Amino acid sequence: MSSSRFSGVDLEAGLGMTWYTWLIAAAIVAAFAAITGIKPKGTRHVAHTSMMGVARVVLLTFLAIVALIAFRAHFAG
Repeated sequence: MSSSRFSGVDLEAGLGMTWYTWLIAAAIVAAFAAITGIKPKGTRHVAHTSMMGVARVVLLTFLAIVALIAFRAHFAG
């Protein structure tokens, strides 16, 4: 088993925010807004409707599946 070492240049290059990182950040913010029901002023109220309740359940189910897949992939070896 070989051990790999990173130089400072390698670490610095890997710490930048790529478009994918921004996409993940935007998805997290959107999921938080969807779950909490945050809305801009002057828009229609949908936070306590049955459709929003179903959307929250679907979102949380999807997040649980993704977390399970990531957990299994991380410990698979």
